[in-house]
Amino acid sequence: MRFISSVFLMLFVSTFTAQDYTLNDFFNQNNSLDSIVNVHFNKMNDTLRVGQMIVPSVGRLGKSRKHVVSLAKKGYLGGVILLNGTVDEFKNDVFTFDSIAKANGFLPPIYSADAEPTLVNRKILGSTPVPKTNEIHSLQMVESVTNTISEDLNKIGITQNFAPVIDASPNKVVSNRSFGLNMDTVISFSNLFVEQTQNNNIIATAKHFPGHGFVKGDTHKELIYIDGPMKEVVNYVPVIESGVLSIMVAHLAIKNNVAYNTYNQPSTCSRNIVTGLLKDSLGFKGLIITDAMNMGGVVNIENCGLLAAQAGCDQLLMPVNEEKDIMDILTAMELDPSFKRQVYSSVKKIIKLKVCLGKI
Repeated sequence: MRFISSVFLMLFVSTFTAQDYTLNDFFNQNNSLDSIVNVHFNKMNDTLRVGQMIVPSVGRLGKSRKHVVSLAKKGYLGGVILLNGTVDEFKNDVFTFDSIAKANGFLPPIYSADAEPTLVNRKILGSTPVPKTNEIHSLQMVESVTNTISEDLNKIGITQNFAPVIDASPNKVVSNRSFGLNMDTVISFSNLFVEQTQNNNIIATAKHFPGHGFVKGDTHKELIYIDGPMKEVVNYVPVIESGVLSIMVAHLAIKNNVAYNTYNQPSTCSRNIVTGLLKDSLGFKGLIITDAMNMGGVVNIENCGLLAAQAGCDQLLMPVNEEKDIMDILTAMELDPSFKRQVYSSVKKIIKLKVCLGKI
């Protein structure tokens, strides 16, 4: 009877293809979509499953392509961030990693980029010129710029954009990357950016949770603190309600906040923030990705990759040692069944997005 059921399931799933789903289906309960996800999930061992959470970098500021190719051949990645290069270089990277995945029977990666209006022309040389984020002053401009960026990303094969920045503008690191200081404008512009991006079959990513706009300092260099109330968390509520698929968590510690103190840990490594606040309190059910794990705000914390996964993050961006993080997570899964279930949930989210993107 089990055999018959398995055969029936495979026949049932085979009648549906990735073309039957779009990003609009991700948050919906759909048994046939879940069945496809489970078929792919069940073909993997735990090492390949954890590998789906790893997002290394290639490009001028990333790791060597030789290194990332070696990870890809082992199934030790689920995504790749294309970090500072040309359109043609990145097209070649997409072809290379898709070919490796196909040859080894792995799922193709999700390709990401920091294609914010302010950064895209520097991060992707040869992309269509667009105004910086702080130079966008109308909803019509938001729509036009977002569609221009998305068209370029689609030509390359990039399916996840680490934008928009919904931080306020006072912090120097995000100043010209923000839509401004008027949060009604920031939210309305961000929501349209998200909508247009995802209508173009690209995952939009709101960042930097829980809010980088009113802090002093640079998390690229060191751990930065939000002292007291988190003024910008409220800005995520309408963005989540509008259907953003991904949120990036920053390496910001929280102090003097009774409910959400992170005890000198960055938010990326704090279960109180990632699970307690973002998942449970705000109800976000999409993909949660860390900011780059080689940044000064997190890199010196022992076992930071494992801690980020335990906090509830689904994707680890730019780990210093990808294989160590995978092995640390695997070991912790064996010791903690609840953590194992959490990892499985993360991996199924990633697979579901790949189905909805039409990647598998």
